[in-house]
Parts: sequence; structure tokens; C-alpha cells
Amino acid sequence: MSDKPTVLLEHYLKQLKLPTMLREYAAIAASCGKERLDYATFLLRLAEREVIDREQRAAERRLKSANFPIVKTIDTFDFKAQPSLNEELVRQLLRGEYIHRRENILLVGNVGTGKTHLASALAFAACAQGHRVRFFSVTGLVTHLLEQREVGKLERLQKQIERYDLLVLDELGYVPFSKASAELLFEVVSRAYERRSLIVTTNLPFEAWTEVMGNARLTGALLDRLTHRVHIIEANGESYRLRDSKDRMKRKDKRNPEDKKE
Repeated sequence: MSDKPTVLLEHYLKQLKLPTMLREYAAIAASCGKERLDYATFLLRLAEREVIDREQRAAERRLKSANFPIVKTIDTFDFKAQPSLNEELVRQLLRGEYIHRRENILLVGNVGTGKTHLASALAFAACAQGHRVRFFSVTGLVTHLLEQREVGKLERLQKQIERYDLLVLDELGYVPFSKASAELLFEVVSRAYERRSLIVTTNLPFEAWTEVMGNARLTGALLDRLTHRVHIIEANGESYRLRDSKDRMKRKDKRNPEDKKE
């Protein structure tokens, strides 16, 4: 290939924003030449490489945008340690069909039973399927909403949240809300209703939600929207952290039997 066509080709590939084609065309052309493949096959291989790289970059952007505190997948979840969980339902939900149907997921149960891990795993799977996902701790979200309201940017933040297909609201029930905080959380849920899916984790049974929201009427309206189309996953086993602590103490006692005599 002469210099002029090469320069023009690279110029057009840059203009068309095809970085993988720009980077790979020479190597793929040489490979196809050795294999005596036709021009259509060369172009096919080049286009395939561009598409694969573009999909990978998009997946990386979705994962970064999701803002997971720690990336968790279903492969590292120990279902045997939590026999109360409906594993069949969890694996069904991993397919992501609930997002297309605008359904919600509520993970309810004791502290330390893996609710956040499951929520993260479900959200990670949604990212891999091409959905736009955002992970929030409920307290962090409400604090951010209050801050943005103070500086007159609440509506802007709400519209940003509405661009996501799936919202994870983690750890509802750990901190009681003020009236303003409860109303802002309700606004997020209300705007999401039948437009996008929510995954909510909580350590509280439904009848105790009023203690956190501070208003029975608002709590009823919130639950009405969350539970209209919902999959409820209960986790009522022993805390992973508590069990790990007990196991460590047992191992320590076995290593130091004299300590127990004292």
C-alpha cells in the first residue's frame, strides 16, 4: 500500500472513530494476504475486531458507572451456608428478564446473610447483559439528594438517576430518616415505578419500615410501589461474619488449649 492511501485510510478511520480498525488493519491485511483470503473476509475480520473491542469498552464503562463498592459475582456466593435462600429463584433472576418487565427485587433478612453480595451479583449480571446499572447505599443516596437540593441541583440528579435501567438501594433500615430524607427516597422509588427495576436490601420486616420512614402513610405508598411487581428473596440464616468469628475462636482454642484452663 502506497503512502498516500495509507495516510488517507488512517485519516478516515480516525474521523469515523474506528480505533480498533486503525490499530489492527495492517496486521489483519498481512494475515489475510498469507491465507489468500478475499477482500470481503478481510473487511469482515476487521469489522468483527472493532465490534468486539467496542462491546468490551462499553461493558467496562457500564461497570465503572455502576459504582459497585466491591464487585461480587454469583460464583463466589455460598448457597450451602444460607439454605433458607431460594437458589432457584436467584439463578432465574440472573437472566435479567425481570428488568425488561420492570419488576423489582427485595432481599429481606438478617444482618450478614449475604444480601448485599446477592444484590451486587444480580446487578453485575445485568451490567454484563448490557443494562445500565447504579449501586447506592440508601443512606449515601439520601445524603446526596439532600446536598443537591441545597445547591439547587436536585432535578438534575434525579434525571441522571432516571437514565439507569436498574437501581440497587442497599441497606434500607439501618438509619432512621428525617421527614425530608424519607420524602426524597420515596420520590426516587415513585419515579422508578413501572419505568425501571429496583433491587432493595433490608434487614427489616415490612411492618417495621414505618420506624425508618417515620410516616405510616408514606411507608404504605412506598411499599405499594415496591411490591406491585416484586420478587422477594428471604435470607434468614446465620451471619457470615458471626460464623467466621466463631470459627476463628474455635481454631484459636484448638491452638491454645492452655488458655481455656486459665
